Amino acid sequence: MELFKKEKSKYWWYDFTVRGRRYRGSTKETNEHRAMKMAGLKLAGAVEGSDPLDRKPPTLMQVSGRFLAWIETARLEPDTRRYYQNGWRLLQQTCIAGVRLDRITADAVEALRFPGSAANGNNALRTLRRMLHKAREWKLIREVPCFKLFKESGRALRLDDEAERKLLPVAEQPLQDIIVLMRDTGMRNARELYRMRIENIDWAHRLIFNPDSKTKQGRRWIPMSERVHDVLALRCTDRKEGWVFPSCRKGKHITGGLVNKQWVAARQRAGLPDNLVLYCARHDFGTYLLQSTGNLKAVMDSMGHVDVKTAMKYQHPELEIVRLALNSRHIPRHTGENGKAQTQL
Repeated sequence: MELFKKEKSKYWWYDFTVRGRRYRGSTKETNEHRAMKMAGLKLAGAVEGSDPLDRKPPTLMQVSGRFLAWIETARLEPDTRRYYQNGWRLLQQTCIAGVRLDRITADAVEALRFPGSAANGNNALRTLRRMLHKAREWKLIREVPCFKLFKESGRALRLDDEAERKLLPVAEQPLQDIIVLMRDTGMRNARELYRMRIENIDWAHRLIFNPDSKTKQGRRWIPMSERVHDVLALRCTDRKEGWVFPSCRKGKHITGGLVNKQWVAARQRAGLPDNLVLYCARHDFGTYLLQSTGNLKAVMDSMGHVDVKTAMKYQHPELEIVRLALNSRHIPRHTGENGKAQTQL
């Protein structure tokens, strides 16, 4: 191993070869003794197959090809794969795409802005976080910066009776049936409802079995209301097996693409706000069920929730009680025989 100085550099440089590969670079040290130690670390890392003194890392754009290839081969759920692909689509439109991995700091990341909602921005940031962690596994960088996600406010809108009354007359099929089923079953649209099979419907006991979901608790039995039964009976007719919502492509079920187009068109025709999404029907199901039963466990079982905090999002204050209490303050009062104020009834 050779340790030397260049004419126009204040640092000591190292130069050695391991298994036919040459390692040459600056130790970033001006003291010869410390430089020797750093060069020794470099040599030890090269012998062990690691590299404690990294070469110039690639940019985020350069490492994206390897990351996208990993997405295709890794054991990821299809939704997760699409999530990361969409996240990279957002990231590559920002200035950070051309930045070297070791120059990506928390401040640089938190200065990024993305179109759309906070959830859309977090899609990009979670993808960036995963890319940086993979880069560390691939020994391209030593550390991954810690950065905050955007604050998401959650869904406040519900696809309630009034919204359904406006939507159904202007919605096409299969969106009409999907709105009814989501409001009365609380099923997740893409992961559960679109993949429903006729074999999993227990007509005798009026139950739907959901064999797969994003959580273990998502594998569950779901009761059918009367109108869900009627919708499914009409849609399935005499068929005994197959997709409840078959696609025009043979052997496939419908996907979000078709339904989302129908949803946007129906929402505009119904004059409903743009932030009302189809998933709000599931939110309405959970809210109504919790208000009607007061049984948090029943809500969790019906919706396939694992975390109590997730189910508690549907716990709304009983506003009618508050309204009655406030109104009672202003009911006219009169003085009774005992001299005490009494409410007029």
